[in-house]
Amino acid sequence: MRLLKHIFSTVKKESPILFTIVMLHFVGAIVCVGGIFIDERTLAGINVWIKPLKFCVSGGIYIMTVGFLMTKYPYSKTKKNIMNNIVSWTLLLEIGIIFYQAARGVRSHYNQESLFDGLLFAAMGILIAINVLQMILFVFDAARLKMKVAKPIQVAIFMGWIVVIVGSWVGGQMIGQMAHNVGVADGGEGLPILNWSTVAGDLRVAHFFGLHGIQIIPLFAWILVKKWKATTTKRVLTVIVFGLLFSAWIAYMFYQAKQGMPLIKL
Repeated sequence: MRLLKHIFSTVKKESPILFTIVMLHFVGAIVCVGGIFIDERTLAGINVWIKPLKFCVSGGIYIMTVGFLMTKYPYSKTKKNIMNNIVSWTLLLEIGIIFYQAARGVRSHYNQESLFDGLLFAAMGILIAINVLQMILFVFDAARLKMKVAKPIQVAIFMGWIVVIVGSWVGGQMIGQMAHNVGVADGGEGLPILNWSTVAGDLRVAHFFGLHGIQIIPLFAWILVKKWKATTTKRVLTVIVFGLLFSAWIAYMFYQAKQGMPLIKL
C-alpha cells in the first residue's frame, strides 16, 4: 500500500497531465460498471461495457506505470514531458474510440463492417504503434543509461519492457487473423469479466500477461531488493531467472492458444 501511495504521489507531482488522464481512465471504469447494470445490450455474448471497463483499468495502470518509471530515467524535464504526453494522449484517444464504439453497440476491434469502423480500428492501430516505438526506446535506454534505481530493478525494468513488446506482438497476431480466438469464432463461453474462451484457444491470455510484465517483473525485483540481503550479483541473477520463467509462461500461453486449447476448460 505504501508503494502505491508513493507511485501516485510521484506521478501527480511530476506529470499532472498524465495523472489526470489516469484518473479519467479510472472514472471511465466506474462509468462502465454503471453501464453494465443499466444497459442490457450484449456484443459477442457479453455486456457492451465490459470491454471498455477492462481497457480503462488496464490502460490506467499502464499509463501510471510509465509515468512513474519515467522518473527513474535520467531524462531532461522536457523529454519526460514530451514522452508522458505521447503515452497519455494516444491512449486517451484509444479508450475514447473504444467507449464510442461500445456506446454504439458495435465492435471496436477487428471491425471492418463499414469504412468508418475500419478507419477507427486503423486509428487505434496507429496509436498503439506509437506506444510500441516508445517502448523500444525505453528498452535501449534501460540497457545503456544509469537509472535512478538499484541494479536488479533496472534489469527488471529492461526485461519488463521486452516482455511488453512481446505482448504487443501477440496483439499483432490477433490483428493478423482479425480475431482473438483460435479454433472457434470470437464470442461464446468465456471466463467471467475477462471473457477468455473456455472452449478454444484465446490469444488474449498471452497478450494480457505480456502487457503487464512491466509491472510484474519490476515489482518482483523491488520486493527482492527490499527483503533479501544478498549481493547485487545474486539479486540480479534471481531477477533474470524470474524474468525468463515469466517469459516462458507467456510463450506457453501463446503456444497453448495457437493449438486451440483454452487456459481453463469448463
